[in-house]
Amino acid sequence: MTAQVLVVTKGHPFDRNAFFGMLEAMPDYSFTHVEHPAAQVFFSPEMMAPYDAVLLYDMPGYAFKVPDGVDLIEPPASYRQGFQRLLEAGTGIVALHHALAGWAAWPDYGEWLGGRFLYQPATVRGQARLDSGYRHDVAFTAQVVGDHPVTAGVDARFPLVDELYLAEIFEDSVVPLLRADHAFVAGNFYSADQAIHGRMYSNDGWPHPEGSTLIGWVKHAINSPLAYLQCGDGPSAYDNPQVRRLIANALDWVRTPDARRWARDRNRETRP
Repeated sequence: MTAQVLVVTKGHPFDRNAFFGMLEAMPDYSFTHVEHPAAQVFFSPEMMAPYDAVLLYDMPGYAFKVPDGVDLIEPPASYRQGFQRLLEAGTGIVALHHALAGWAAWPDYGEWLGGRFLYQPATVRGQARLDSGYRHDVAFTAQVVGDHPVTAGVDARFPLVDELYLAEIFEDSVVPLLRADHAFVAGNFYSADQAIHGRMYSNDGWPHPEGSTLIGWVKHAINSPLAYLQCGDGPSAYDNPQVRRLIANALDWVRTPDARRWARDRNRETRP
């Protein structure tokens, strides 16, 4: 039976033809696309009943005013409540690339995804953190570091050209699957805060500490199995057969009874 997936976008530019061309090449799935803010209506167990999984390729929660910075937008209470109920119900979620930056004013969201990309300095888990870094078109080697259904059939090491993030990754809360053979140091990235103030491709006076090499993981979000893949900035990633396999595997995994059972068990084990 063809699996039904809700694809959520808006908030970050992307090559629509290439992205949806990648999805259309997955014969076992039927994708329904919805953008914010209309997408927020779908985030409840009742509205998600026709779908087997959610694919997040969105970055909501910002009003960019370059070069004057950005305003953070609070998610509506009804959306927050519906999203939490969806996770309590165990709906499978796959999040890609810039989804890690979504809803910066909602800390629970970052905890559910497993990290946060910061467009401006912020407090993360009680600690002051600098804004995150980005770098487009990085040529690197991706390395599988976890034996898991999401990485099944994926080459142990494969070349990739994609955008990388120097961001807050909560390695203590995730199961690592994929790392980048790249130096995650300030000199190799540009400051997101300087970019939104009109200084693109700058890291002047930005002493960001060395960051995690992790670019793919799974975790539980309350009772939901969730997979995050940082791969996916543009056609060079969409067209990569290893990335396509990872995304298809992730969609296959998050909708299985075994994945939902795993997430429920992890939730029980980690609850205070």
